[in-house]
Amino acid sequence: MNASDIYGREMSSSLYLKFNRNEWAKRRGNLDIKMSDNDIKGIVALNDKITPSEISDFYLPITRLLQLSINNNKKLYRERNDFIGINPEKVPFIIGVTGSVAVGKSTTSRLLKTLLDRINPEYNIYIVSTDNFLKSNATLQKENRLERKGFPESFDIQALLNFLVDIKAGKNHIEIPVYSHLKYDVLPEKQEITNPDILILEGLNILQVNKLGRQNEIYVSDFLDFSIFIDANVEYIKEWFIQRFFILMDTAFRDRNSYFQKYSQLGKEEAIKLASSIWDNINGKNYLENIIKTRYRAELIIEKGKNHNIENIMLKKL
Repeated sequence: MNASDIYGREMSSSLYLKFNRNEWAKRRGNLDIKMSDNDIKGIVALNDKITPSEISDFYLPITRLLQLSINNNKKLYRERNDFIGINPEKVPFIIGVTGSVAVGKSTTSRLLKTLLDRINPEYNIYIVSTDNFLKSNATLQKENRLERKGFPESFDIQALLNFLVDIKAGKNHIEIPVYSHLKYDVLPEKQEITNPDILILEGLNILQVNKLGRQNEIYVSDFLDFSIFIDANVEYIKEWFIQRFFILMDTAFRDRNSYFQKYSQLGKEEAIKLASSIWDNINGKNYLENIIKTRYRAELIIEKGKNHNIENIMLKKL
């Protein structure tokens, strides 16, 4: 059973329309974007899997829906500004992509960016991870929260909200922190966002509305124009997390600059035990306590099967 069934199975049937592969594929209309093997290879992260047919049947309809939303959003802003009597300003469209660790958020974000780039070559499209707004290790250690990294309280929510205010205010140039998974910490470098048209915000907690994300009742989700939740059976996600851990042991963990270099020489049984413990005590716990509870706040839910394959799409009714 998917862990999300604990939270509102009856609610989902009343709020969402559910589509299987054949039903959803019909929604791509005339949209036809070809992706080469090299294109896909450059998008897929670690043990994620995407096939050309999955792009055609699932991601092209999602992209078409996003494009309709983007066009309608621009039209609404023009008409609203005309109503007010001011010159129209460009207001970036923000897409939120959320879900558990290891569920495929980064891969989905890169794929959607690539597809939207093909449709809108004149647009500046950026991906920003909320990991960039994690508190530094020094701060987390001081707060005795280093083992809670990824939980809502480990993020600088105020800085993230300030960034989103600047984006929606049409600020042309914004600099934000950069988080390194290799170093496992925030870097001194900055990511530059210049004149954005579309922003894809990818992260664990972007749909939460608890007190940790509150500033005078303002939440991260208030700035999202469209939100996507990626989900699967929690046991599948744990398995993907462990698989990813093994891949990292043979790649990034071997880098002498890696925070996790000490794990690169673990034996198989030790690695499984450690990865399972990390999942059970940190990532899996965060998923059950925080992330899954935001599933039914998303406009669109991607349900994945055991092999990272998409099985169903759930779209919120208007």
